[in-house]
Amino acid sequence: MAKPRALAELDDEERSAAAALLFRLADDEFVLAERYTEWQVVAPTLESDLSLSNIAQDELGHARVWFDALGELGHSEQALVWERDPGEFRHSTLVELPFAEGDWADAILRGYLYDVAEDLRLDAVEGSGIRELVDPVGKIRSEEAYHLEHAQNWLERLCDDETGRERVQAAADRLFPHALTLWAPGPEASAIRVHEFRGESLESMRGQWLDTVASFLESLDVSVQLDPGDDPAELLPDVRGRDGNHTDHWSALHEELTETYRELGRSDVRRLRGEQA
Repeated sequence: MAKPRALAELDDEERSAAAALLFRLADDEFVLAERYTEWQVVAPTLESDLSLSNIAQDELGHARVWFDALGELGHSEQALVWERDPGEFRHSTLVELPFAEGDWADAILRGYLYDVAEDLRLDAVEGSGIRELVDPVGKIRSEEAYHLEHAQNWLERLCDDETGRERVQAAADRLFPHALTLWAPGPEASAIRVHEFRGESLESMRGQWLDTVASFLESLDVSVQLDPGDDPAELLPDVRGRDGNHTDHWSALHEELTETYRELGRSDVRRLRGEQA
């Protein structure tokens, strides 16, 4: 395998494609981390509260890694996080939806659907041939493995009785179409493909993801909204996030995220916190 190139070595077209890929990675992690913090002190047990808090910190750290890489492409901290228009974010609608009130099954299933996708996506990132994408994958993967194990263990626990299984099924019915947006192409998809910055196609990864999540959930007597031969694209919601179109929930969350910064008159540019992977 050829030695990975640094972002600084890319030409303008390659830099644009790399930035598009990095925005998808960073925005997903950033917004999901923010949603996870809503469970602090209200998770069902102290252990689960601490676990999800740690997962939120990990996801923020991963976002930090990808935002730092975007910094190498000339994007400033304030432009990336605090002053970017909500419509310029490229995250999936799965991560921006508010949790169903008090529904731990929603948080756990959402994490599971995302973490399976993240494992596949990290495989693809390793095939990018870009040093700033390839180098962090090992540490990020080790943390994501814990996230996935946490979600699987809780799903098994929740589905151990009929009431819990019904809650997981309701969450699956609600979240599955939005989980499919993890694989929705954005307007820059063709450029990412042309420059071979993704080791697998979105369609191929979606197929692997579907096989994995459907098999595991069916082992718990939870079904997904797809039968063999169905086209997953037909289940996608009208608003998918990847093209900059988001639900109203994102506007509200973005307003909350940037409130303090705006109140300071944009005079204090705070660095996004999160341990670097």
